[in-house]
Amino acid sequence: MNGIFAIEKPSGITSNQFMMKVQRLLNNSQVFSREIARATAERIQQYQQQTGKKASKRKLRKVSKVKMGHGGTLDPLASGVLVIGIGSGTKQLSNYLGGTVKVYESEALFGVSTTSGDVEGEILAENSVKHLNKEDLLGLKEKFEGSLKQTPPIFAALKMDGKPLHQYAREGIPLPRAIEPRQVTIYDMTFFPDCLTTEHSYPLLRPPTADAKETINLLNANLKEDKLYFSKEYCDKQGWDTQDARVEEPLPLTDEELKIIEEQADTYRAPLLHFRAKVSSGTYIRSLISDIGKAMRSSSYMVKLIRLQQEKWSLEEGNVFKFEDFNERDEKVWSKVLQKVIDLGPEVKIVDEIAQAQAAFDLEKKSNEDSYTNDVTESIETAKEGGRKETEEGESKETEEAQNSKKRSVDEL
Repeated sequence: MNGIFAIEKPSGITSNQFMMKVQRLLNNSQVFSREIARATAERIQQYQQQTGKKASKRKLRKVSKVKMGHGGTLDPLASGVLVIGIGSGTKQLSNYLGGTVKVYESEALFGVSTTSGDVEGEILAENSVKHLNKEDLLGLKEKFEGSLKQTPPIFAALKMDGKPLHQYAREGIPLPRAIEPRQVTIYDMTFFPDCLTTEHSYPLLRPPTADAKETINLLNANLKEDKLYFSKEYCDKQGWDTQDARVEEPLPLTDEELKIIEEQADTYRAPLLHFRAKVSSGTYIRSLISDIGKAMRSSSYMVKLIRLQQEKWSLEEGNVFKFEDFNERDEKVWSKVLQKVIDLGPEVKIVDEIAQAQAAFDLEKKSNEDSYTNDVTESIETAKEGGRKETEEGESKETEEAQNSKKRSVDEL
């Protein structure tokens, strides 16, 4: 098989680690083992012809497994659509690495900003949430939709002077310069009705340790001073000559709020931010969340992220595999559906196809079991019939011998 399919990545694992789990399952399947064996044999012969030597396991490593790659990394915290290429299908992945439209659903908490923009970072600032209201929040839709400048988070794979930003952060090395903003597009943004509720299960992050604060200061990143931008369309409508958002500084945490947080400790719940966004490639949802916090004169950090869609692969359309489809179902079930997806693409409704393939497999299995049971029953009956015949023949023979014996006795008299 060579082509593209999509699978739902769970939270708590990197995209590469998850892809390797899928790869191991496919490696051990009969569908792919034959192709792996063929490719390995070709490589052994080729290497021997070129060098006159026997190929080592290291030389065969690339061909002794299913060739696989993914079309766009998801953070370990994030779940959702992960596009996978297998075989020559990996060459198509470049189509998914830039210029694709993605849809995300995210949840965040107001009142705190972090180094990473999510729950896994260290606290940068704590701000007030007393002034937050739905009207101001819903008004941000117009301000962010369109062509937007955005500063990537420091915990990102983007490189500065050849080194990924996240390496600077993890090693506590100062950035050579501030992170430059980039142009992205927010096609649509929808805020859910539960925004600003405190009825949820997410505890608020606690302040950082002294060591963490020192590391934050060493980074030399414009983490607190990142400029806030509104969309070009909104700024043009206001007659502004730049995209700089004209918003006052975030409000500091009040003594009253601090006291409540300290008293309630782990039971304290900050106001929730819950939204859905359709965005261009290169958009960082963590940065968007951070900007929403600033636009509300507060701060915010991400606690949950789901990639609902990438191009036409969509959780809501039902054309995305689950890991359990491969891990918990028989190969005869998923292999048929996978081949159909490879051939026809995202038009295939995987949920329906898996259900049909499973039903057909169960029916065939039951039919085989019934056939086996019938064969066994027939064999038992045949054996019993044979036993009865032997018994009847034996009895008949005994009766005949008895009659002959009686006749001999009479003759002797």
